Amino acid sequence: MIAAGTSLTLPDLSKRAAAAEVHATFGLCPTGSGRNCVVDGDTFRLAGERIRVADIDAPETHPPRCAREARLGAAATHRLRALLNQGPVTLERADRDTDRYGRKLRIVTRNGKSLGDRLVEEGLARRWQGARRPWC
Repeated sequence: MIAAGTSLTLPDLSKRAAAAEVHATFGLCPTGSGRNCVVDGDTFRLAGERIRVADIDAPETHPPRCAREARLGAAATHRLRALLNQGPVTLERADRDTDRYGRKLRIVTRNGKSLGDRLVEEGLARRWQGARRPWC
């Protein structure tokens, strides 16, 4: 297990390497930075690299647009952290490598099951449909 703040190289997910297994301990990201930490319900940092969970849309937390979104966003953030900390995950390339914010787009799985699907099943996210929709 790799502790938060420990040096870790992000696996090469070039076209030659479609997926890579990683294991780290995740905290919550301090504002704007962090090494191995969760930013919100669909974004985390691994070795300082921003990773966007490509198959879901979670409520915004920076800033939320209403009280409902704030509650759901906080719950999704803590749940993603708990799921990531349960053991190794596999990062699989999505159809694009990065989004418009420079985040790596990855499907995050454990034993072939998407963590994004788990968040959707628990009502903390919805399937990504190509654009964000309001939570309020």
